[in-house]
Amino acid sequence: MSMSKLFRHLYFQVIIAIILGILVGAFFPGFAGTGKVISEVFINLIKMLIAPIIFLTIVLGIARMGDMKKVGRVGGKALLYFEIVTTLAITIGIVVANLLKPGYGVIFTNTNASALAKIEKDAAAFNWTEFLMHIVPSNAIDAFAKGDILQVLVFAILFGYGITKLNGPAASSLLGTFERLGEVFFNILKFIMRLAPLGAFGGMAYTIGSFGLQSLTPMVKLMGCVYLTMFLFIFVVLNGIARFYGFSLWRYLKYIRNEILLVLGTSSSESALPGLMERLEKLGCSREVVGLVVPAGYSFNLDGTSIYLSMAVIFLAQVFNVPLTIWQELTVLGILMITSKGAAGITGSGFIVLASTLSVIKVIPVEGLAILIGVDRFMSEARAITNLIGNGVATIVMAKSENAFDEEMYRQATHNT
Repeated sequence: MSMSKLFRHLYFQVIIAIILGILVGAFFPGFAGTGKVISEVFINLIKMLIAPIIFLTIVLGIARMGDMKKVGRVGGKALLYFEIVTTLAITIGIVVANLLKPGYGVIFTNTNASALAKIEKDAAAFNWTEFLMHIVPSNAIDAFAKGDILQVLVFAILFGYGITKLNGPAASSLLGTFERLGEVFFNILKFIMRLAPLGAFGGMAYTIGSFGLQSLTPMVKLMGCVYLTMFLFIFVVLNGIARFYGFSLWRYLKYIRNEILLVLGTSSSESALPGLMERLEKLGCSREVVGLVVPAGYSFNLDGTSIYLSMAVIFLAQVFNVPLTIWQELTVLGILMITSKGAAGITGSGFIVLASTLSVIKVIPVEGLAILIGVDRFMSEARAITNLIGNGVATIVMAKSENAFDEEMYRQATHNT
């Protein structure tokens, strides 16, 4: 491949942008504020499209299915898959943290008292009854305005059901309009994605400039354990699932490399959500399955977040020399099976879920979260990438189990990458 062709590839541009962001953050830390603005503007441009793209994709998918029993079946199978895989992720996190013991030898210093106070306040205000009630929007327009994926998902399913009850030209005319609108939004997305290198550069410059590479030193062991565990989860668990369902994980990862690098640069799995949906359709998954599984996965299938949460609990127990019995660790597993599902709809969700989990267990000081605040940003990339990869694998699995996967499209898409 010639250099000019290589420079035109988005993934190459993003790699260069990430390297430049690290260098600028390390040598010009004062640029961190500007980097944050650049990154957040790019992420906001993507977030602007998420709600309408999810709404249109789900509505079109359900309307084409025309059978709400099939919608229920796909949704039910997806939720069961999510629960099994995230429970496996939590279990792996607990086992690896117990084996490698990253918390031993770490000295607790409460240097982030103000940040910790905010987390504790948010965790205390978090109410699970309210979260469950929050799933159904009281105002559909407000759900779009806030970009609440779960609420948009519920409204879109109901809207799609409404269209299935229409007959004749009215239904086909409305669907035709929605299809054109979908094309418009994806055209906007293609334009915004050209700015991805800028977003990745800004995100990396902000992270390194704000926290500095030296802030990692005392936490290198924990970071190494988290990255290693997520690597094992992707290449052992997800690879095993991919092999069982007859597709290559490596080819899939190569196919979505643009999205993976984008998440690495911005630390946000949401930044790649619309692009992932489009890529999965081109990979051979039916639009109906993509429209249902991907948005639901971003709320209920957070594999990377599940691993991080379980490892963080065991890490803090080790820091404070709190020996957990097997029953207490099983309790942690049970609590995280529930609490990790609420992590998507809340800003700073990882810490809030972690704080609420620690307050339920009542044996590990919540103050210990102060240790994690400084390095959390450096681990968010691993969480977000694992979440992204896991949701793509889940979508392919669901499409194959529903006979809604085009093998010829898959061969062409992976052959051309």
